[in-house]
Amino acid sequence: MSFKKSASLALFAALAAVSFASHAREIAQIRFAVDPSYPPFESKQADGKLAGFDIDLGNVLCAQMKVKCVWVENNFDGMIPGLKARKFDAVLSDMGITKERLKQIDFTEPFYDTHAQLVARAGSGMLPTPQSLKGKRVGVEQGTVQERYAKVKWEPQGVTVVAYVDQQQVEADLVAGRIDAMFTDAAQAIGFLKKPQGKPFALVGSIVEDKAVIGPDTAICLCKGDTDLKNGLNGAFAEIRKNGTFKRIMSKYFETDISIQ
Repeated sequence: MSFKKSASLALFAALAAVSFASHAREIAQIRFAVDPSYPPFESKQADGKLAGFDIDLGNVLCAQMKVKCVWVENNFDGMIPGLKARKFDAVLSDMGITKERLKQIDFTEPFYDTHAQLVARAGSGMLPTPQSLKGKRVGVEQGTVQERYAKVKWEPQGVTVVAYVDQQQVEADLVAGRIDAMFTDAAQAIGFLKKPQGKPFALVGSIVEDKAVIGPDTAICLCKGDTDLKNGLNGAFAEIRKNGTFKRIMSKYFETDISIQ
């Protein structure tokens, strides 16, 4: 190859790099959607401020990226439609990565891993199986992987699946006896079990795993093709995991390690 041709190729590569950089979207703020009915991931304090694991996580990610965090409250079952309608930029609300969701949205790299589990009265003998739950009423939050799993795996076998707009309503009806059990994130359930109203209840049976329906891990979900935001969040998370910030936040809210091993 001639020197002239090599120089031309080098110049073309340099110009292409400049052109690519100039077309990268500059991110000044991130609008995160959250469902404040889902402690310890996110909840609303008495003064109206949002608090929880996802809130702390989002704030440190924004700080690492040097952008402003804006929090948008939204019902969980409206998260994906709202994201696609550009009502917010990302969803940071304990959303698991599933094949069904990947058809509509993108995800960052997996950030953490929690498990689905059944909650019922201690000593009830109930198990997370269609045989044990036949004739029972199981509460779930709308739009969750727990709702999807219960409707696919249990409802056809005679289990009544009752879907609620938010997790607080699920817990209220469990305490009132209007449902026999609730199916939720085990890490979320532990917070409920520590409350006075949660004392008569317990996690029953083993964790429920199904990679196709429930998914293996949890991440931040984004609009399809939002590569700049995805890369920014992935880079920020890698840094806060490396410097120990993620572990510190995790230890504040959870008794077990939910990080991806």
